[in-house]
Amino acid sequence: MGKLVSTLFVTLDGVYQAPGGPKEDTRGDFPHGGWSFWYADEDFGRFVTDVFARPAAFLLGRRTYDIFSSYWPKMTDPDDPVASKLNSLPKYVPSSTLKDPDWAGTTVLSGDLGQEVTDLKERTDGEIQVHGSGALVRSLLSLDLVDTLHLLTFPVVLGTGFRLFPEGAVPTAFRHRGGSVSGAGVSMQTYDLAGRPEYGEYKLPEDA
Repeated sequence: MGKLVSTLFVTLDGVYQAPGGPKEDTRGDFPHGGWSFWYADEDFGRFVTDVFARPAAFLLGRRTYDIFSSYWPKMTDPDDPVASKLNSLPKYVPSSTLKDPDWAGTTVLSGDLGQEVTDLKERTDGEIQVHGSGALVRSLLSLDLVDTLHLLTFPVVLGTGFRLFPEGAVPTAFRHRGGSVSGAGVSMQTYDLAGRPEYGEYKLPEDA
């Protein structure tokens, strides 16, 4: 059975919108696109290369798919560890509006999200990777379908933009598996889904 693995870039204030460039996602007149660029050092590169060494398939939200499909098919170097996997492996996109995708190897999932992804996991041997796709990741977390989350937190606060976990997100607990901090200060951490949070109370000592 496949394992669903999400990799997300966020700021210190939880923004995931448009990390890669000014025109990547301008919804809401977002002025900060490309905020991750100057933190991409060798440590960061090794982490990303390691992640892309393991996929069996990709599951992408519609907006991320549109961004990726306008860029990665143009990257044809067979030795590129990211492009080679994105261009050659199966890609799945939950969407009710995407009808005839041009990117080779793309399958549109138009049915119930939970059932479609459950079926995908059952018939896939290896990692099904979700990159970006914050809204999709929230939906998958609410359905308990995410197995592992690679969360890369960049040392920058933007103040505006789409947050990964806005108010109303489903309470979710994670188990920290490991991680590191890059030379540029990016915290690269891996978490496994651990169900719902548990709660306790710090009690004051009783009066003498």
